[in-house]
Amino acid sequence: MDALSSLTAATFRDRVGDRFATGPDGPQLELAEVVEHPQHAVPGSGRTPFVLLFRGPGDRPLAQGTQPLRHAELGDLALFLVPVGSGPDGMRYEAVFS
Repeated sequence: MDALSSLTAATFRDRVGDRFATGPDGPQLELAEVVEHPQHAVPGSGRTPFVLLFRGPGDRPLAQGTQPLRHAELGDLALFLVPVGSGPDGMRYEAVFS
């Protein structure tokens, strides 16, 4: 995939429910939701800000930071993931694109 600046919410919208590998020994993350924030768009920026919400196992949380992710169609991505809490469905993470 091209640089992160070329990614948009549309890139991920049809991939909700897909799995992303976090490395050979890391947990699999599921893309749970894509949320656009048009009210935060910068005129002329060419991209509407959006957030990706991932869900992963609660027993193997990832630390906040840039994580290598691999998707079958998108290929390799390095996304800055922030843990946003745990719940009955596991740990949740977000990646923010502005």
